[in-house]
Amino acid sequence: MSTFKPQPPMLSMKEKEMIEGALRDDERCQRALFDRYAPLLMGVCQRYCRTQAEAEDVLQDTFVRLFAKLPKYGFQGSFAGWARRLCVNVALKTYQRKRFSMEQTGLDNTPERGGAPTAYADLGEQELLQLIQALPDGYRIVFNLYAIEGYSHKEIGERLGIQEASSRSQLLKARKVLQQQIAHRQRIAI
Repeated sequence: MSTFKPQPPMLSMKEKEMIEGALRDDERCQRALFDRYAPLLMGVCQRYCRTQAEAEDVLQDTFVRLFAKLPKYGFQGSFAGWARRLCVNVALKTYQRKRFSMEQTGLDNTPERGGAPTAYADLGEQELLQLIQALPDGYRIVFNLYAIEGYSHKEIGERLGIQEASSRSQLLKARKVLQQQIAHRQRIAI
């Protein structure tokens, strides 16, 4: 299993210089952009993907698309926000391809359970991320889009090709599962 390890960013290079260099296919600037934004985007990938390997694949696909679409950026607004939105789009497309593939093969994606529970008070970012990753795919995607990315249920429905009511239902179920898992961890700790 490979582990994502970004290089330290080139602090002397400004964001605009990196983007302009990347537009000229300067590998040094492309590497600097990757090093600066990969940790941020990896966090997004981990929330949408069930495994670290899947998150790394989505991150790689995100940067392939990012460099291909870089001329469309146009220096309007935050580059980090633009890159993050692109990353969410790549993660959603990956999920939709995976869902279609599972429908065609009849395979079910059952969430993996793992990790020893700890006290509720000790529930940290990594444990919360693991709980989110363990959600069934539909719950996880809707939860991320609504609770973290700020999409409305109407927008989620349009993005995923589901009814607005389905988005609401998936969110409620995701929250219920998360609450149950957190409560279960708390009971074990007591």
